[in-house]
Amino acid sequence: MRIYHGRDADPHLIASKRVAVIGYGNQGHAHALNLRDSGVKDIVVGARPGASAERAKEAGFQVAGAAEAALGADIVVLGAPDEKLPAIYARDLAPAMKPGAALLFIHGFALHYGFVDPRADLDVVMVAPAGPGTALRANYVNGEGYLGLFAVHRDATGAAKALALCYGAAIGCGAGLLETDFREETETDLFGEQTVLCGGTAELVRAAFETLVEAGYAPEFAYLECLHQLKLLVDLMHTRGIAGMYKAISNTAEYGAYRTGPRIVNAAVRAEMKRVLDDVRSGRFAQAWMDENETGLAEFEAMRARAATHPIEEVGAGLRAMMPWIGKR
Repeated sequence: MRIYHGRDADPHLIASKRVAVIGYGNQGHAHALNLRDSGVKDIVVGARPGASAERAKEAGFQVAGAAEAALGADIVVLGAPDEKLPAIYARDLAPAMKPGAALLFIHGFALHYGFVDPRADLDVVMVAPAGPGTALRANYVNGEGYLGLFAVHRDATGAAKALALCYGAAIGCGAGLLETDFREETETDLFGEQTVLCGGTAELVRAAFETLVEAGYAPEFAYLECLHQLKLLVDLMHTRGIAGMYKAISNTAEYGAYRTGPRIVNAAVRAEMKRVLDDVRSGRFAQAWMDENETGLAEFEAMRARAATHPIEEVGAGLRAMMPWIGKR
C-alpha cells in the first residue's frame, strides 16, 4: 500500500476551483469548512431548504439546490447519505455537471454497488476521512493531522489523482492518505461497522448487561461495568494498541481477557463474521438497505425503536446525568 502526505499535494491546484458540496451533514459541513479555511474561496453548498441549509447559511456559505450548485462546479462532492445519492445524481447532478468536472465520493457505497453510474466524461474519485466529520473538523481546528483514504475510479482528464491528493490535504488529511479503490474502502468499512464498531459492540454490551441483570445484579452496576468503562479501554487501544491496553490494566483483568475473550468470540462467531463479509461483498446487504428505503423504512424504524427503549438506555441516562464531565469531552 502506498501512503501519501500533504507534501505530495499541490496546494494551489484546488485554490482556484469551484467546489459544490452536496449535503451539509456530518461529513459535508467539515469538508466545506476545512476547504474554506485552506484557501478555497469559491464554495457552494447544495442543500434542500431545512435545518442543514440554515446551518450552512449561518456559516457564511452560498446555498442552492443540488442542480444549481453543480452548475459550473469543477468538483462536486457527494456529502449526502448513501441511500439518497442515486436519485440526487440522476435527477440533479448528471444533467448539470460540466464536461470534465470531478465527481468526488466520500464513501464508495453508491458507486461500488452500481447505484450511481457517473458520466464517462467525469473524473471519478473518492476521498474518505478515516472517521466522522466532527473529528475531522476538530483536528483541523486544533492544527492536528488526520488520516484518510483516496481512490481514483476514472481519470478522464489526466489530473484526477493530483486533484484527489490536493483535496485530501485541503480537508485536513495530509497526515496520511492511503491509496485504495472503491471496492476495498466500501467492503472493509461496512464489515467493520457491522461486526465491531456499531453492530457487534452494541450487541455485546446489551447482552452482557442483560446477563448480569437477569442474574440479580443491580442494573447500575451492570451499566458501569459493561458500558461506561468500555470507553476507557477503547481509548487505551486507540492510543497504545491492544497490547498496550493490556499493559495498562491489572494482571487479573489481563489474565481474564486471555482466557475468556476467545470463549465469547469463538469459532461460531468467526464463522458468522465470514457470512457477514459475504453479504457485504456480494451486495446482498447493500441491496437490502436500498430496498428498505424503497419500502418506507418500516423495519429500520422498528429496530431503531427497540434499541432506543432497551432498559440500558434508561439506566444509562440516569447515571450519565451524575457525570456532567463526560459531556465536556
